[in-house]
Amino acid sequence: RIEFASASVESTMALVNVTNVIVLDNPTVFTNPFQFEVEFECLGELEDDLEWKVTYVGSAEDLDADQVLEEVCVGPVPVGISKFVLQADAPDPARISQQDLVGVTVVLITCSYREKEFVRIGYYVNNEYYLQNPLTPMHPHTAIAPPAPGAAAAAADPNAPPAAPTDPQPVPVEQLQEMLTAGTQLDIGNVFRNIM
Repeated sequence: RIEFASASVESTMALVNVTNVIVLDNPTVFTNPFQFEVEFECLGELEDDLEWKVTYVGSAEDLDADQVLEEVCVGPVPVGISKFVLQADAPDPARISQQDLVGVTVVLITCSYREKEFVRIGYYVNNEYYLQNPLTPMHPHTAIAPPAPGAAAAAADPNAPPAAPTDPQPVPVEQLQEMLTAGTQLDIGNVFRNIM
């Protein structure tokens, strides 16, 4: 998590401190909503609501690719500890280039009071492309029946470790680049995000 604080904020903003943010539903499919459980402390009365915003950075080279996913006002804010779930729709993949759809980017949570930002929390987001869903168990546990009486047992090395099932792996970067160069359109249902 990356945190920034603005230096040009009214002194009343020292009355609000973000004490914790928990990323929910992570990792998940790219198209699922972002969900953050936000906890903050208010040390004095506020006359207006707090304005929260979630922004997805769609490209490191193009600010126009940034997408505001959610803007919500929270208030009236009581003195003490408050907690809420900030949920934002997934970014529109049609507004993101195929090259920028996978790889590392950033999602930002900001909070403003009277249109002045005083909190900025950033998370790295790693989007990876899979040919198989990595969140679905691929190898259910099955019982192995003992051999039937009189059946010949296959010779096995009793010291060999059992074969571990392999979990789906993301498509390697080189292969992904070849796919994109060949004009392959990525199936957005195979892009999975992990917020770090």
